[in-house]
Amino acid sequence: MNGASTHTHSRIRMKPLESAPKTNLSPEQEAELKLPPIEGPVEPVDPKTIQQAVEERSKDRPLLQKIAARLRKENEPYREIIINAEPLEKRVAVLNNGILEKFDLERAGDDRLVGAIFKGKIQNLEQGLKAAFVDIGMPKNAFLHYWDILPQADSSVDIVRDTRTDEQRNKKDKITVKDIPRLYPVGAEIVVQITKSTIGSKGPRTTTNIALPGRFLVLMPFGGQCGVSRKIEDDKERKRLKDILRKLSIPEGMGVIIRTAGEGKRWTYFVRDLTILLNQWKEIQARMDSTKEPTCLYKEPDIIERTMRDFLTENVDRVLIDNEEDGQRMMDLVGRVSKRSQGKIAIFKENIPIFERFNIERQIEQTFQRKVPLPSGGEVVIEETEALVAVDVNTGSHKQKADNNNFILQVNLEAATEVARQISLRNIGGLIIIDFIDMKQRKDRNAVYKRMKQEMSRDKAKCHVLQISQLGIMQMTRQRHKESVSSGLYTTCPYCSGRGAVKSARTMSVEIQRRLTSVIRRLKTRIDASDDPYWLRIFCHPHSLERLRHEDEPVLADIEDTYGVKLSFRADPAYHVENFKIVDASTGQELR
Repeated sequence: MNGASTHTHSRIRMKPLESAPKTNLSPEQEAELKLPPIEGPVEPVDPKTIQQAVEERSKDRPLLQKIAARLRKENEPYREIIINAEPLEKRVAVLNNGILEKFDLERAGDDRLVGAIFKGKIQNLEQGLKAAFVDIGMPKNAFLHYWDILPQADSSVDIVRDTRTDEQRNKKDKITVKDIPRLYPVGAEIVVQITKSTIGSKGPRTTTNIALPGRFLVLMPFGGQCGVSRKIEDDKERKRLKDILRKLSIPEGMGVIIRTAGEGKRWTYFVRDLTILLNQWKEIQARMDSTKEPTCLYKEPDIIERTMRDFLTENVDRVLIDNEEDGQRMMDLVGRVSKRSQGKIAIFKENIPIFERFNIERQIEQTFQRKVPLPSGGEVVIEETEALVAVDVNTGSHKQKADNNNFILQVNLEAATEVARQISLRNIGGLIIIDFIDMKQRKDRNAVYKRMKQEMSRDKAKCHVLQISQLGIMQMTRQRHKESVSSGLYTTCPYCSGRGAVKSARTMSVEIQRRLTSVIRRLKTRIDASDDPYWLRIFCHPHSLERLRHEDEPVLADIEDTYGVKLSFRADPAYHVENFKIVDASTGQELR
């Protein structure tokens, strides 16, 4: 134990064991501790209870906020951000009318890799993959595809102006994939930004198209093109924002995008945000010039700051946090941009845990279950695999009612809404296959497809949804920046190695008999030469021995008689249920 650990341990004062009351567990309690905890079904929160609580909370809003809500967003839901800030883990829940819409967590010591900017060196070029591997000072080299080096046109942005000179424009636009090995040889220095974190055995994926997100703007230091997000659909508002973009003092060669959060904001908000981003980039450049070794130049802020940046501007009615220090930090951060928004932030001081107070804990428990119930009685089954995520929609306990002739369509529509919510909550990415209940009519399949498109349009990650096939299968992809939330909460089962099942006692009995026969045949000469019985000892799990002693005992007796050997067994619950060893009883040598 090192000095630091000893010092930390010495500060923990524990009551002497001798003075503690002696409490013994019952045999039943001892037995329970040796087994996995029994997980029963999570009772879903009653929607009516949630709705009533939301209506009560919405009445507590300031008068001006109520008036503004009626004028600008008559049909908008009541949105809250609830933050549970603990020393080792910070959790953020975004509620939409009390229903969990977005969930994220960050643990102490986690690397915030996505969005981080590194100065690196080209380690090697793989022509077959059309990619470079970049040393960024981490254990695994970063992956940089040739297409991520070329300037990229973003179809989700309406371009308004170009700040590049004619020379810069001609130089960048004429670069092709064939030019990459010449422009970026092995050993060349390069600045990259991580777009996808380390997932499994793969290193992080990067790009040279750097983007620094602010509250209302995104700064692209090497982009040169400026535009407005196409997600802002109002034509009059888009025209106003384009005019603002033309007037902003943007340095030559840099690009700026107005985010959806900028909708309805005044000119001063954008000027302030641009100044903050430019100062941030100057600091990054200073670090870049001060070192020649691969190093990190910039990391995304922690989950508290990211939440303020990404969510507080999106028609959020209230932010509640249970840590006073972090709450004050949030108010200071928000106050730099919008004094009015400070009034939305409040410190939670009740004795009950904040996530229990707002029924979030139960919603989270339900989120990470394999089966998710639907309002009508159907269910969605979600299975994450290495290659893809499979989603199965079942009718479950849903029964056809007299007043509902198309109950299959109803279950599928409910499933589309719930699946979109689950994908966002679990941060599922990559290829997703959804097996809806078969629908014969094309109009029904189109209705489910439109519902899915509508629900996924609210997702910040880029998604691509395909029409439902005649087999009832929908294929879709979702941009994957980092591992899913469940992969951070759970680890592969060390007992079954992630299979979710272990071999039965019958299977193990067969394997032991097969191995015994193989070992004995190889030892036939030694067995025949022995005057005394040749003893073999088998070490196995009690479940396997139970099977061998009862159902399969005649087979073992036959082995002993046929080959002239004697068998003895030793079982121990500590042995793995799928493991066993055969040993020469006289020498102790393991036989294979």
